[in-house]
Amino acid sequence: MKYQQCLTEMYGLRRFGIILGLDVIRGMLNQMGNPQDQFSTIHVAGTNGKGSIASAMANILYHAGYRVGLYTSPHLVRFNERIRINNEEISNDDVVAAYEAAKTAHQGSREATFFEYTTAMALYAFKKANVDWAVIETGMGGRLDATNILQSEISIISNISMEHRFYLGSTISEIAGEKAGIIKAHTPVVTGARQKAAIDKIRQVAEEKSAPFFRLGEHFRVRRNPGTDDFTYYGIDHVWPGMHTRLTGNHQIENAAVVLAACEILKRKTPIEFAAIKNGVKTNQWRGRLEMLDTVPQILIDGAHNLMAARHLARFLKEQMRDRKITLVIGILDDKPYRSMLQSLLPQCHRVILTRPGIERSLPPEALFKAAQPMIDNIEIIPKVAEAVAHAYRVTESNDLICIAGSLYVVGEAKEALATMKTG
Repeated sequence: MKYQQCLTEMYGLRRFGIILGLDVIRGMLNQMGNPQDQFSTIHVAGTNGKGSIASAMANILYHAGYRVGLYTSPHLVRFNERIRINNEEISNDDVVAAYEAAKTAHQGSREATFFEYTTAMALYAFKKANVDWAVIETGMGGRLDATNILQSEISIISNISMEHRFYLGSTISEIAGEKAGIIKAHTPVVTGARQKAAIDKIRQVAEEKSAPFFRLGEHFRVRRNPGTDDFTYYGIDHVWPGMHTRLTGNHQIENAAVVLAACEILKRKTPIEFAAIKNGVKTNQWRGRLEMLDTVPQILIDGAHNLMAARHLARFLKEQMRDRKITLVIGILDDKPYRSMLQSLLPQCHRVILTRPGIERSLPPEALFKAAQPMIDNIEIIPKVAEAVAHAYRVTESNDLICIAGSLYVVGEAKEALATMKTG
């Protein structure tokens, strides 16, 4: 009951919306004894790939023998997924203890947001568990994100695309500048950014802060080995052939390259054996991103929550699933370029079922219908995600494919529904 009460109170904080700034989180952490100063941290920002990069870094450090915390968002099914220690979600009792500590510490002039609370809770839980390292994913942007209270050992910026324009800016350069706000003085930064405007801005911020700068395609690169799932990493200090990631999609090899570059830099000061690096990348799992479920018909789950991610998914469907008729179950949040996302995905699909996750920021399916109608004939609206998934099962042949996408909130509700369904 105490756990459920904590969740109810925390989810109620969402009514305060998104408020960027560091004053409230700084005050909370001061009252909590600044837990973030008790362990070393790696800070991860970017548009896509933050979660898979953060989880791979945590997995490598775990295999290297360290005690490791991992903080990511959002969760898919259970809140506890956001805060992990040695690859395990924290317990319900630990959630309660962390929430009570944060609630007691909060004495600010305004109510803390949901994300400010969860960030304080994660850092408290990591201190309590005596972690050696914590890998921390930003929530939004970087410069004014609650996680930017950290003094990290390395900053990672995965990539940059247009997102959250109301908060982060209307150009790639402006958004890159916000993401680059996590860079600390004299602290190395690794990025997978590709656009010239993004690279120039991140490099500029790094130079201003005397932070060593390392970029995919310039200081390190990666090449898939023909006829295999393996790749070779050509790095800053090393060449590592025969590398492998179990995460699906070519973009995940680029994410792995960013991880490996960060590991090279860490190796200069921190004992990490190559075996731990190779095994950590190989065994890393990240749910809800091109995740194929063992069901009949098969289900592919991918958050695809912005345009870049939707294009990655569309490319995968076109290249790997072209012999299947695809039923797409999709719901999208109201701050996303939904028309462009649908334009990428719908040409690959036989049928689309429009739905809506139970979060206030989700678009009504009727708005999606208006945009989708010129693109595909076979289209339906089923507002509840669980009912949309069940209907997809009824209308999809056993040798075809169901794809669930558009938002990590859709993915989370779908996973919860699938857990109660007979799917094979």
